[in-house]
This record gives sequence, structure tokens and C-alpha cells, in this order.
Amino acid sequence: MTKPNPSSPKNRIVYQEFGSPLSSEALERATPDLPPQQQNLRIQASRSGRKGKTVTIITGFQSSAETLAKLLKQLKTQCGSGGTVKENSLEIQGDHRDKLLQLLTQLGYKTKISGG
Repeated sequence: MTKPNPSSPKNRIVYQEFGSPLSSEALERATPDLPPQQQNLRIQASRSGRKGKTVTIITGFQSSAETLAKLLKQLKTQCGSGGTVKENSLEIQGDHRDKLLQLLTQLGYKTKISGG
């Protein structure tokens, strides 16, 4: 008769408060996918932490990751530059504040330019 080995990888749960660790439903966050008219966006240009390179940051999104990825692709194409999605905000390389303000208002978003 063999005893279960407590140091085996199967039995390594040290502390567990709710549910099973394999439950992916608990790990997914519910992100409200609001229509563009209900979102208030801020556009700002930043250089801090980027070795002097200017990046235009758009914050205030309340959308899913798929919606942000589609919007980012469209904005990058219009601006002719690269960009990325970081923590529910979009970063586009270069200073494109005025162009992005115009494009986002055409898409129905409420936008403002913030910062200097």
C-alpha cells in the first residue's frame, strides 16, 4: 500500500480560499463594453520613460481587448505609425494628438486633449 506523497506537484496547494484553481471563470474579469458615445477619452503626448521619444496615449476606454485591438489597428493605419495596447489604454508612436482627436470624434467617442 502506497501513501500519497505530500511533496508531489499534484498536492502543492498551500492556501485556497475560493473554488478550484482550475476555474477560469473566476479569473476572467467582466469588462463593460460600452458604446463609443458613453466613453470619455483623454489624449495626451508623453515622453517620460521612453528615452526622449514621443508617444500619444489615449486613456479612458471601457471596452474589451478585442475592441481595443481593432480600434488600435485602424488608428495606426490612419496615423502611419506603430502602437500598442497597455492596460486599457492605447499608445501610438509619435505626436498625433490633433489627428487622433479628429478620428475618434468621427467614430463617435467623446475625446479631450489633456496635458500641455
